Amino acid sequence: MAYDFIDSVGNDVDVVSDSENIKKLLKIPYSKSHVSLAVHRIGRTLLLDDLDIQELFMRSSQTGDWTWLKEFYQRLIDQKWQRKKKSKEHWYHKAILSKFLYYSINGDGAAQPVPPATEQQEPSGSNQTHDSEGASWPAPFEMPSSVSEDPSASSQGSEPLEPSCIVGHVASAPKEQSLTTLFNDGENSQGLKNDFVRNILWTFEDIHMLVGSNMPIFGGGRYPAVSLRLRDNNKPINVLTGIDYWLDNLICNVPELVMCFHVNGIVQKYEMIKTEEIPNLENSNFSTKVIKDIAQNILSFLKSNCTKEGHTYWLFKASGSDIVKLYDLTTLCEETEDKYQNPFTMPVAILLYKVACNMMMKKNQNKKYYGTIRTLLLNCVKLLDKSRHPQIIASANYMLSELFQLDEPKKEESSESSLNENSDESYSEEEEEMADSDENGSYGTGSDPSDDNKAVAIIKSVGELSVPEKYKSIHQIRPSCAFPVCHDTEERCRLVLSYVLEGLKSVDSSIKKESDLPAADPSTPIPLKYEDESTRGGPEGLEKQMALFLDKMGSLQKGSCSSQSGMIPGSWQHKMKLQLILKSSKAYYVLSDAAMSLQKYGRALRYIKLALQSHDTYCCLCTNMLSEVLLFLSQYLTLCGDIQLMLAQNANNRAAHLEEFNYQTKEDQEILHSLHRESSCQGFAWATDLSTDLESQLSVSCKCYEAANEILQFSDLKSQNPEHYVQVLKRMGNIRNEIGVFYMNQAAALQSERVVSKSVSAAEQQLWKKSFSCFEKGIHNFESIDDATNAALLLCNTGRLMRICAQAHCGAGDEFKREFSPEEGLYYNKAVDYYLKALRSLGTRDIHPAVWDSVNWELSTTYFTMATLQQDYAPLSRKAQEQIEKEVSEAMMKSLKYCDVDSVSARQPLCQYRAATIHHRLASMYHSCLRNQVGDEHLRKQHRVLADLHYSKAVKLFQLLKDAPCELLRVQLERVAFAEYQMASQNSNVGKLKTLSGALDIMVRTEHAFQLIQKELVEEFDQGGGTTPVADSSPSLNREEVTKLLSIFESRLSFLLLQSIKLLSSTKKKTSSNTEEDVVLKTNKHIYSQLLRASANKGVTLMERIDVVIRLLEQLALGDSGASVTSGSAVQ
Repeated sequence: MAYDFIDSVGNDVDVVSDSENIKKLLKIPYSKSHVSLAVHRIGRTLLLDDLDIQELFMRSSQTGDWTWLKEFYQRLIDQKWQRKKKSKEHWYHKAILSKFLYYSINGDGAAQPVPPATEQQEPSGSNQTHDSEGASWPAPFEMPSSVSEDPSASSQGSEPLEPSCIVGHVASAPKEQSLTTLFNDGENSQGLKNDFVRNILWTFEDIHMLVGSNMPIFGGGRYPAVSLRLRDNNKPINVLTGIDYWLDNLICNVPELVMCFHVNGIVQKYEMIKTEEIPNLENSNFSTKVIKDIAQNILSFLKSNCTKEGHTYWLFKASGSDIVKLYDLTTLCEETEDKYQNPFTMPVAILLYKVACNMMMKKNQNKKYYGTIRTLLLNCVKLLDKSRHPQIIASANYMLSELFQLDEPKKEESSESSLNENSDESYSEEEEEMADSDENGSYGTGSDPSDDNKAVAIIKSVGELSVPEKYKSIHQIRPSCAFPVCHDTEERCRLVLSYVLEGLKSVDSSIKKESDLPAADPSTPIPLKYEDESTRGGPEGLEKQMALFLDKMGSLQKGSCSSQSGMIPGSWQHKMKLQLILKSSKAYYVLSDAAMSLQKYGRALRYIKLALQSHDTYCCLCTNMLSEVLLFLSQYLTLCGDIQLMLAQNANNRAAHLEEFNYQTKEDQEILHSLHRESSCQGFAWATDLSTDLESQLSVSCKCYEAANEILQFSDLKSQNPEHYVQVLKRMGNIRNEIGVFYMNQAAALQSERVVSKSVSAAEQQLWKKSFSCFEKGIHNFESIDDATNAALLLCNTGRLMRICAQAHCGAGDEFKREFSPEEGLYYNKAVDYYLKALRSLGTRDIHPAVWDSVNWELSTTYFTMATLQQDYAPLSRKAQEQIEKEVSEAMMKSLKYCDVDSVSARQPLCQYRAATIHHRLASMYHSCLRNQVGDEHLRKQHRVLADLHYSKAVKLFQLLKDAPCELLRVQLERVAFAEYQMASQNSNVGKLKTLSGALDIMVRTEHAFQLIQKELVEEFDQGGGTTPVADSSPSLNREEVTKLLSIFESRLSFLLLQSIKLLSSTKKKTSSNTEEDVVLKTNKHIYSQLLRASANKGVTLMERIDVVIRLLEQLALGDSGASVTSGSAVQ
């Protein structure tokens, strides 16, 4: 019955039993007869079976089983066992009842109506018929219709069950849980069969019971449901019979009872009795409340003491005794030589399994009952002998592994940890103890005390059962949250793998022994770890192995499989091992992913290797590869690619990673041993080797991603799993970028080492091609998934590669005769094109500001480098000077366009320096053009204006920077030289004096640059502990350059002061006396004399010279205003 109504077992129902057993229990206080019941506990449900000890011993006398129980039973009852023979009277009454039911059921469809109790008539026989209007004998029927319940028992009710409507094929697993059909019910339930006419869900008070009943029920017309009883008219109804009739009607929800009284088989009368009137019949009075108390006490007693699931308990009461004892037969059986003699072991184990399986089928509730399911399965495994029942044990272990969600996020487990942190099962320690002292008290009988001590619990007197709430259930039903708390992913996966290993052991033990495995072929060499790297480690070897892998994928689609152990495809071993192997691969994958997040890359590679070895074995055994399994393989290869990439990027910890990779637990070794029974597990060896070569690691990573992508393309999984497909393509693009950068850096290293050779080597060109190919493929990957940002980054790297190619061609010529070559221009223009493509890919700065700014900076740098090289190494042999100047100017202006000096960022000082340098170079170029230009006055004037404009912009930008005083000083000195050049072409003294005044003003403005230099020198001096630092000791300030610029400055200032003195003196002779001019002349003379004396002193330090210059410039600034006024009046 429990098999048929598996939904009700474990959670919803308290008791499952035959109605006769229920009646036996409830009649214990009223009856002197013996009671012998087998009790099993499944979840919160108790299963009660009649345990006919005498019948059991009769059947087992020939086999010799149960001898231990027979001896125990004989000691218990303190007498020799003898089978009681049934009397002739018993068989006589049984024959009469059989005939009575036969004629009642198979009559001609009509019978005598039942008259009112006041007008009873004596019919001559049960087969007579009387015509009566509107009344007929109730016809027999199978299932009673719903009728109103006894108003005095409002909490009671029954509900008929149809097995076909409730339970399907329980052995077959639900699709959502991927459970395999394990065994046939008929083979393993030992012929147990549900023979009850009806199965009823009966609620008695707060007790929910699933009861089987064979009581015949008749109904029809005015009497929809009545029970029919045959009684000897000479014997009154006693209490036991009344309780029997009342309980049968309550269980079957029958409102009325028809009594047929007879004398020696001749019917005397019929009497109609309502169910609620039965307890009040004459000679049969009993209290329904007492019956309810008895039911609650017995249920509480059993629940408190039958605590171990899978154990067989024996509830025993001897004839005439008032003591009820409960024994744990499973514990007693374990004391014998063969602990598997218990005939209940197999049916109970299967029931435990089926209940667990049924709970897992309930999709909405299964997590709530995971603790219950786990306990049921663990007890199922404990009950069975591994050597006798490998199929069930393998299946139970697989279901145990299925309970754990490998990739579930970490949840709030603190509230649950107190319940089950260290629990293998969901019981607390108190549940394993015996019942309390009140139920284990001593009692006086003639039995052996040593046998009494073996009782789990004892009811000292059946009278106690009638006392309300005498026995309260001290056993707390297992909480639904009772499930082992795994505090991290590794612990959870390890638990899963332990169950998988037990399942694999059960499967392997049922196939062949180790000695039966096929011997190795002596002509075939065994591949060892020191295999030649050239055949497997390099990119060329990987290409071959990838081709073999894809061929294998094709064969899988065709459905070919091979097993070295000799498993038959379609057998339970084959199906179960496939599921277990797939589960192990998932667990190892999750372990690898967890190790990856912890940056334990050696451990991660070991786990993903085991995952791929498991999957390779699965592929060897599988006859039809599911798309879901192919998706798993794609995910495994993707993770393997990630790990290989991280190992390549963390080469410093190679020794630690290697140690983690080579370590292996005993559990892993045993699982791998089981895998090797089916295949060599070498299908993915190319992906999981820990190489010491960076290029090889990057290549393996790339091949892993390519293989993952091939699987998605091969089986059309990309449309079903777009997110994973996008991730694979992103990783392919990323690894190709990494490889491209690797080859590009190698090419740059070769270029830096090339000193003597004047031409680009073939090795460099080969590296360029490899790098470019990788970048191109990576760009295609990112563009195919519309990843504009990463595509822009790869385009930017391609531009950088083009610049390296250009630089390689620039170092080939003689430095003195060098010119900007066409190859350089070609590669720089290609670099510009790729940078512009990157900007077009991004569209606007809003998409990714950081990448946008980076591309702009690189583009500005490319234009600036190209312009600088053309300016410094002008290709005069191929182009005219004017054309070169035009190209330089255009390139410089484009560089300025992409150089953002206004946005506040970490790169802003660099942009300002770049822009200042560009303006300086342009000003110098126009200055040079002005010097060399002859003829066209308009062009000369244009050059003069442009030179002055760019000098001014360069000065403004350099003044914003605190770390470029030398550049600022150099620009100012060039402006002074530009002023001197203009003065040289002037004829009037007034004009020259004006130009000189402007030049001196520029000199005064250089004070800021000298102050910055002075500040840096003071900081150096302080850091050096008061000693004067030697030349070039500062990383930021070039002392030699400062000294050189200072000498130039002193000479130009001396020259300007001398010219100013000369012009002012000559002007003074020609014109009347001017006080302001006199003051300026006097000031200039004084400064000039001080400058000459300072220059003549060779022992002065750099710091002292700068102090002198700053002081002179301050004096000059005071006299400058007078000079301006003088020049202004002169102009007037």
